[in-house]
Amino acid sequence: MMESVANAPVERKKIHPQKFAMWMAIGAIFMMFAGLTSAYVIRKSQPNWRFYHLPSTFTISTIVILLSSITMFLGVRAFKKHQTLVYRRWITLTLILGVSFCLLQFLGFYQLYHTIQQVNTNDGGLLNSYRTVTLSGSPSESFLFVIAWTHLAHILGGIIALIIVFLTAFRRNKKVYSATGLEVVATYWHFVDVLWIYLFVFFLLNQ
Repeated sequence: MMESVANAPVERKKIHPQKFAMWMAIGAIFMMFAGLTSAYVIRKSQPNWRFYHLPSTFTISTIVILLSSITMFLGVRAFKKHQTLVYRRWITLTLILGVSFCLLQFLGFYQLYHTIQQVNTNDGGLLNSYRTVTLSGSPSESFLFVIAWTHLAHILGGIIALIIVFLTAFRRNKKVYSATGLEVVATYWHFVDVLWIYLFVFFLLNQ
């Protein structure tokens, strides 16, 4: 009997279908942004490319979304420990930080859109003229805003998910503590955080 138990195959722990679907979506989103940023680098080396400078608002927004990722982690941990009040506080703070990040992003791109900046020439000289970053068909501006607004669309999706989690947390006392849905939302939010940091560093290095 003991020999048959010892020889029994070990059952592998399967990933939850919702988590698997989320990781598949994350992979697809990552490949899309990898393609966009790669095209950005290739197009940058060609003529008619205009440079820009990121407003300091983006630095603040980066700090905010990093904090929101921390509060999300703490919220998930509190949920798993059945600490309902603590969980609600962390989720509320995460939602506030998430909305603040979105507002800062809109403010940052508003500033970028209206900022007057000098244009560097290809030979290293500096023109005395000034220009405003606008959607005027310039390749650099088109790439910048396509990447930025695509990321903002994914951020808004994360905000909607956070609102649903927030409403669920305050709607009733949970009797069944299944953290799967919350973990899926947390995974997506952490990914959005990492994705923005990648884009922020990318834009800094290519401005």
